[in-house]
This record gives sequence, C-alpha cells and structure tokens, in this order.
Amino acid sequence: MQANNADQFRRNAKGHLVPVEQIKDIDLVRDTMVQNVIARVKHLQEQMRKAKQDIADEVESFLELSAMEYDTTYGGKKGNVTLSSFDGQHQIKRAVADHLAFDERLQVAKELIDQCIHEWTAGSSSEVQALVEHAFQTDKEGKISTARVLGLRSLNIKDEQWQKAMQAIMDSIQVTGSKSYLRFYERQGQDGPYRQIPLDVAAL
Repeated sequence: MQANNADQFRRNAKGHLVPVEQIKDIDLVRDTMVQNVIARVKHLQEQMRKAKQDIADEVESFLELSAMEYDTTYGGKKGNVTLSSFDGQHQIKRAVADHLAFDERLQVAKELIDQCIHEWTAGSSSEVQALVEHAFQTDKEGKISTARVLGLRSLNIKDEQWQKAMQAIMDSIQVTGSKSYLRFYERQGQDGPYRQIPLDVAAL
C-alpha cells in the first residue's frame, strides 16, 4: 500500500489517510482546486519576496550612487527617503521602522506612576489612572504596547515624581531591530494626489 500516493489516498483534517474511492467526487475536486491555487499563491509569494529584495538593493545602490556625487557614502540607512520620477508621476518611498521593547526599568516607571496616583487627590486622578492602566495592558502574547506607554509622555503633568517616571520609561527603551518598508505611488492626473499602488491581493 503506497500511503503517500495521492492517487490512492488523501489525508483528512484529522491526519488520517482515506482511500480515494471513499471520498466524494466533489470533495476531491475541491481538494485539488485548493491545493493548486495555494501552490500558485506560494509561488507568487516567493516571486514577490525576491522582487522586494531586488528593489531594496536597487534603491540602496542608487542612494550610494547619489552620495558619491559629494564624495561620501549615504548615511541614511535608518532614515526615510522618497524618490520621484523626473515627471513627478511616480514615487518610491522607503521607510525604516525600529522595533522597540522595554527592559526591567519599565516596571520601575510603573511603580513611580502608581505612587503619583496614590498621592494625588485631584479629581482627575481617576482619569489619569485609567489612562495608565490602559497603557500598561498586555496583549494575548503578554506584550505591552510601546505606542500606548510612550503616549503617557504627552500628558502635561509637571509633578517631579511623574517626570522621573517618564525618564525611566525613556531609559527602558531598547531597540531590538529594524525593518524596512517599501511603498510605491502613482499620481492621479498631472497635479492630483498620489495613490499607493496596491500589492495586497485583497486590494486589487
């Protein structure tokens, strides 16, 4: 018995091998169609991954070429850049975003903030506490949102203890890596707005 022969057996969702003659024709047709489509999608995904890398390399090479005009090297590997076509109809935008995480000093900041809230008697204490609790909420993976925590710094609170907590937050930030994003734009008409060229299949 050739258990791995798709002409004789198909594996079901429970992992069991089922003889093909016991499977309804429509189920076989559906299975074949889905498997063929997914194979094409994976091939397309690999092509897009390679194209992305090729484009990123080409953009980087151009930036270095541009810098050579001034006898230097391009120093903006972690910066954002926009490249426009000569007629202004198309743009390539490269954005580099740092991945941020907090070290143990974030808990020190949380303790300082809690001390502030306990000491304050103003009517706004409950609102501030709600903001703080929301900022330090964790997601399903137990991670804290960097954006929400850093958003606390926008609160106009002059309390010395609070300011110490904000400094502890800043000191706790660690850059764990960065990721480069490429986006492509086309102008609508001669003087119209730029619209992103969609590469997401759902947006096509």
